[in-house]
Formats: sequence, C-alpha cells, structure tokens
Amino acid sequence: MSSSELTDLYQEVVLDHGKRPRNFGPLEGATHRAEGLNPLCGDQLTVWARLEDGAVREVRFEGSGCAISKASASVMTGVVKGKTREEIDALFERFHKLVTEGPDPGDAESLGKLAVFGGVHDYPTRVKCASLAWHALRAALSGQGEPVSTE
Repeated sequence: MSSSELTDLYQEVVLDHGKRPRNFGPLEGATHRAEGLNPLCGDQLTVWARLEDGAVREVRFEGSGCAISKASASVMTGVVKGKTREEIDALFERFHKLVTEGPDPGDAESLGKLAVFGGVHDYPTRVKCASLAWHALRAALSGQGEPVSTE
C-alpha cells in the first residue's frame, strides 16, 4: 500500500471511528476499570474490561476527546478481545513503536487495523492521543487504581 493510500485510509478510519466509536459506553459486569487523561489535548476516557480465563472477553470505553483518541480507543477495543494481558502488552509495544517511529513494513500484517495509525508518527503531539486508551487499558488490567495520565 502506498503512503498516500495509507494516509487516506488513516483519515477515513479516524473520521469513521471518531464519529461512530465502536464498543462505546459502560460495561456491565466489568472486572477491571481505569481512567485515562491526556491533559495536553483534554482527552478523558474510562476503559472497562471483563476478563475470563485469563483473556479479555469484553472491553468498552467512554469519554470525550479528539477524533484520534476516540478512534484509537474504538479500534483498540475491537482488536484486544480474546487476547491475554501478555498479548495485549506485546501489541501495545508494537503499536507504540508504530506511532512514535512510523510504519515498519514487516509489522503491518501483525498490527491489522491498528496499522492505519502509522500516520500519527507525522504528528508527534498526537502520539499521546493515540496511545491514551492503551495506557488506560493496561492500567485497568494491572489493577492500578489511580487514573493514568499521558504527562
């Protein structure tokens, strides 16, 4: 996929998921919960997860923020279902590398839908927007009670 095609897809995904986020709203029966805050942009969100047999069976989020923050949370909630904490940590590491260092052709397939966020690399101030939901999810899964901040 060319860089212009990836940019177009990025814009399309951010607009779509930003306007119509998936898995949005509280989660009944959640076993884990954490709040996230990006003071720079004003993004605030809460992530809920229900773990069963060591894997995330359901995950949802709620909050307000920029389109990138909402879109990233929306895509993330779809991608992490069925995964273990270890798999989520490994996926976060690849995602974080993508948004901070840019796309690696070898990672595109393993990142799936998340690969479109490679465009964030071109806007360093947006990295925190794209990674906020991930930080909140990881805090929830680790049992961290304090809200997480991107600062």
